[in-house]
Amino acid sequence: MLTNNVLCFLFYLHLIARAKEGFALSDILRDLKKHTCKQIVKLIENEPESRREWLLQIMADHGAKNDKNKTYQLWRNDNHPIELHSNAVIKQKLDYIHNNPVEAGIVEKPEEYLYSSARNYCELAAVLPTDTLG
Repeated sequence: MLTNNVLCFLFYLHLIARAKEGFALSDILRDLKKHTCKQIVKLIENEPESRREWLLQIMADHGAKNDKNKTYQLWRNDNHPIELHSNAVIKQKLDYIHNNPVEAGIVEKPEEYLYSSARNYCELAAVLPTDTLG
């Protein structure tokens, strides 16, 4: 049986990123979360989704518990930034990100996950454009 807590963990993102000089990465992440939440709510409201009311109610309940939200909450509020201070740490985090769908049992190999940059590293067609490291 699914609970309200499940939705909070359905939408998360692991990424290696940096902001251009003069921009704060935390602001970019905040705006990304805000924009994607609005777009997903629109899709739920406008598509013939059988769980529409259930999804919107869960998101509204979580939004009501958060002073920073006016309506719905889709993403967790916190971020867990890790300084990538060496090539070894970068490789470790990249391997973790690529192996996440494997550990979750979604795919057998990292490059099989359609939305993973592992595809870029294997020179396979990729949905998401990325800059590969090293």
